[in-house]
Amino acid sequence: MSKIQVMDEILANKIAAGEVVEKTMNVVKELVENSIDAQSTEISIKLIDSGVKEIQVSDNGIGMDEEDCKMAFLRHATSKLKKLDDLFYISSLGFRGEALPSIASVSNVTLKTSDGKVGTLLTLNGGKDMKIERSDLQQGTTITVRDLFYNTPVRLKYLKNLYIELANIVDYVNKMALSYPNIKFTLENNDKILLNTDGSGDLLKVIYEIYGVDVTKKMASVSGENDDYYISGFISYPEITKSNRNSLTTLVNGRVIKNNELNKIIIDCYHTYIPKDKFPIVILNIDVDPILVDINIHPTKMDIKFSKMDTLKDLITKIITDKLKVLNLIPNASVRDTSSINEVKEQIKYSNEEVYVKPSYEEVKLDFSINEEQTSYNKVEEEQKEEIKDEEKPIYNIKEMLPKGIVYLTYIIAENEDGMYIIDQHAAAERINYEKVLKSLKEKVLVIDLLVPIKIELPANEFIILKEHFSLLEQYGFNVEEFGLNTIIVRSHPSWINEEVAEECIRKVIDIIISKEGFNFDEFVWRMASTMACRMSIKANDYISYDDQLWLLNELRKCENPFTCPHGRPTIITYTKYDLEKLFKRSID
Repeated sequence: MSKIQVMDEILANKIAAGEVVEKTMNVVKELVENSIDAQSTEISIKLIDSGVKEIQVSDNGIGMDEEDCKMAFLRHATSKLKKLDDLFYISSLGFRGEALPSIASVSNVTLKTSDGKVGTLLTLNGGKDMKIERSDLQQGTTITVRDLFYNTPVRLKYLKNLYIELANIVDYVNKMALSYPNIKFTLENNDKILLNTDGSGDLLKVIYEIYGVDVTKKMASVSGENDDYYISGFISYPEITKSNRNSLTTLVNGRVIKNNELNKIIIDCYHTYIPKDKFPIVILNIDVDPILVDINIHPTKMDIKFSKMDTLKDLITKIITDKLKVLNLIPNASVRDTSSINEVKEQIKYSNEEVYVKPSYEEVKLDFSINEEQTSYNKVEEEQKEEIKDEEKPIYNIKEMLPKGIVYLTYIIAENEDGMYIIDQHAAAERINYEKVLKSLKEKVLVIDLLVPIKIELPANEFIILKEHFSLLEQYGFNVEEFGLNTIIVRSHPSWINEEVAEECIRKVIDIIISKEGFNFDEFVWRMASTMACRMSIKANDYISYDDQLWLLNELRKCENPFTCPHGRPTIITYTKYDLEKLFKRSID
């Protein structure tokens, strides 16, 4: 008897389910994508116990007839691919024909659908015992998936806890709502509404529903195109960050994707604007000819390959960095609005539970429009600056500030006609020195010969790595020679290194070179510049005179990015005159 046999279809579907359906979010994803492909304008997702007990997805799409209902649960049955060439022009979200049979094989499924001509009700238990009967003619489709993984207990055991499963679903549905602002999405769990968009097509309104008031006010619209790609969306001000990459939403032709290379490009655009362990909120929709991308590289269809990645990288980098350069990135110090608190307290009197008074979207949109207007004005101003010769280029658009004192030997208090400013003296000095060092690294390096050379002894393994990069050190102004066993001698160094901290700085440069396997030139330049800037800068608790304060503020205004230090911490925050008058109740809204 032959050892090789064709698998039973039910068994094959269960194996396929392991690739397509790993958690409850995967079920929601596949069903929602089918609803979108069915031209729906309203999609409702209802969960019981985070989807483990029940997932129901309803839409008002084109629906199916009875024959299509039967075919939908056969492996590799799809309406989206007809021939081999269609693989190169995929415009639908689903196309593999694996999702429904895979889901049905590990759950109990009920499908109710109508194309407006005939209504069909289909039930399946564990992918078998199909029953079909007539139903009503309400156009659209409702699929209910109950008892997920009931017949594969091992897989059920390895589901995350209910909170994690629900969080994954919410994250996915949020991203789909951002992808399709023209579709009304409703998400409920155990009868509690978690998301409800209106399908008006206003992406900023979806951002408001997902992220709330404070984030929405600090989002900036971006757009741009080249011969291959068109990109549009929103990016957050650097002061709005998250602790993980989930806030990076990238869409390709409306499809939510996860691509590490794209994420890195976006994060690199915020380099020195935010700390390295923080991430911005970004929603970018990339429109591209389907022939330039390949989405058929994983069953979940979440990853993608681009055939012209270089041009995409250049475009993303340009539109984000250009926008960051024209935004006013000085954070406002938070002002406690006691009037709002009192209003909430008054409403709580008439309710047994806490009440959150959320500003209307129209109010938020008004604030956002004002921000965008200012950005447009700044952009025109920047374009005018570019026409001026470098030697006549004016100081950055922060108005001149006069220092008024220092608190805690760390924070300079300054003012101008726009308001009061608080400047972190170390962060400001770091930014100034960082740009100075970075500029010197990119230009011809001036060196200082040492009267007394600096001798540095290293462990053997570190010396071997350093010796390989002697030429790099020489390129940046360090005259280094081998001097005995595992020892170097430094005869000169760049002029931007302060004599008082010369040895410490040189040792830090050596640490940067030997700290990682696989030397990265760009990272080396950034780390060297930021490290040297930190070592050369005044610290908190260092006393500085009035003239030093004035010099520091004026030099900060001249910086390319005066808003953050090289590590992404803010250098300056402000209280506007209105903020102060509001605090002291001189201003009444």
